[in-house]
Amino acid sequence: MKYGHLILEKKEYVFLKRVLNLSGYSRDKETRTSLQKLSNELVDAEIIDHELMPSDVIRFNSLVTVAQGDWQKTIKVVIPQNKDLSQNKISILTPMGSALFGYAIGDTITWEFPNGTKELKIINVEQEYNYRGLDIVI
Repeated sequence: MKYGHLILEKKEYVFLKRVLNLSGYSRDKETRTSLQKLSNELVDAEIIDHELMPSDVIRFNSLVTVAQGDWQKTIKVVIPQNKDLSQNKISILTPMGSALFGYAIGDTITWEFPNGTKELKIINVEQEYNYRGLDIVI
């Protein structure tokens, strides 16, 4: 892990904790397992101000390119209400979204997905620089 632990922006951390508290009752076992793993990783996460966030860390609205072998995909990690698989926008509440959040370019993650344990390498991360905080009520 590039930074030794997850790195999250303060407002996103508060929002994520609330979403995780509400979503702990998912019927899907893999989703519950992924969200529990993310919750466990948040215990040691570094929570920092927006201005100090490294640009290579995955956060809300990051465009992320991941690879496994010769398979590669670019997705956008979003808040639950903005998910749209037809536009490759995945919710933080999906196993892939929760697996990537807080990691950085170059990190390799091992995560339990619905089709088994996968090891993914983070190839690229791009941020939307018109960030004004989360456009949600906290």
